[in-house]
Amino acid sequence: MHLPDLLRRCGAILMLLAGCAGPPAAPPTDEVALTLSRLPSTQVLLLGEQHDAPEHQQLHRRFVTELAARGQLAALVLEMAPAGGSTAGLPAAATEAAVREALRWDERAWPWPAYRPAVMAAVRADVPVQGGNLPVDRLRGSMAQTELDQRLPPEVLVRQQALIREGHCQLLPERQIAPMTRVQIARDLSMAQVIESALPRARPGQLVLLLSGSVHADKSLGVPRHLPPGVRSTSLRLQAGGASLPGEDFDARLPTPPAPPVDHCASLREQFKPRTQP
Repeated sequence: MHLPDLLRRCGAILMLLAGCAGPPAAPPTDEVALTLSRLPSTQVLLLGEQHDAPEHQQLHRRFVTELAARGQLAALVLEMAPAGGSTAGLPAAATEAAVREALRWDERAWPWPAYRPAVMAAVRADVPVQGGNLPVDRLRGSMAQTELDQRLPPEVLVRQQALIREGHCQLLPERQIAPMTRVQIARDLSMAQVIESALPRARPGQLVLLLSGSVHADKSLGVPRHLPPGVRSTSLRLQAGGASLPGEDFDARLPTPPAPPVDHCASLREQFKPRTQP
C-alpha cells in the first residue's frame, strides 16, 4: 500500500466532513489488451490505482476503451462519485457538464480532468457509469456504526486500522481510528452494493469495472470481501514503482513508473496544527 493513496483517501474524507502535471505516456493499448488476456474469466474487475500517479488515470481510459471495444463492459463504477449518481439516462453524446451533474461530481474531492478521459470514454461507448462511494451525508453516521467492525475478521480489522494511522502520518488521535476505519469499511460496502446492482445487466462475457484506490481493490480487506458469495472478481493493482508491500492481496499487478516524489504528510501536518486564537 502506498502512502499517497491513503492520504488522498483520508484527506478527502476529512475535507468533506468539515466542509497535475501532464501525464507521462501510458503503456500502449496492446499492453492493456495483453494484461486483460492474462486475467481469469471474471464478472468484476477492480483496478486499484495510486491516486497521485497520473499514468494510472490514463490507464483507466485504456482499459475502458479496450473492454468497450470488445463488447465486454457492462458498467463502470467509480470510487470518485457517490452512490446514486449515474449516467444511465444520458445519451452517448451527452456533454461533460451533463455527465458531471448526473454523477454528482465533487471537484473538491476528485479533479475532473484526471478522470474525465475514462468516464467520457464509457459514456461515448454507451456504457453506464455509476457512482459507488458512500454519499457525503452518510459519512459521519457511519463512524458510529459499530456493527461495521464485524464486517472484517479481527486480524484484517487491525490491518485496516493500521492503514488509517499510516494514512494520517500517525497524526490522527487514537480515539478517531475506529470511527475512521468504519468510514472506510462503509465505503467498501457501498461500492460492493453498487457493483452487485449492476451485475444483472451484464450479458454473458461482460463484466463490471471498478476504478478505485488500491486499498479498496485489495482482496483481503476491500470491496471484494463485501461482494456476494459466488461472484467472480479479479483485483488488478496499478503499481507505480516500488515493490509489493506485506499483506497486499491482488490477483495481478501492472507496473508503471514511480510517481513524482511529494511530501504528502506536510500538508496534513498543517491541517492538524493547533490554531492560535486571534
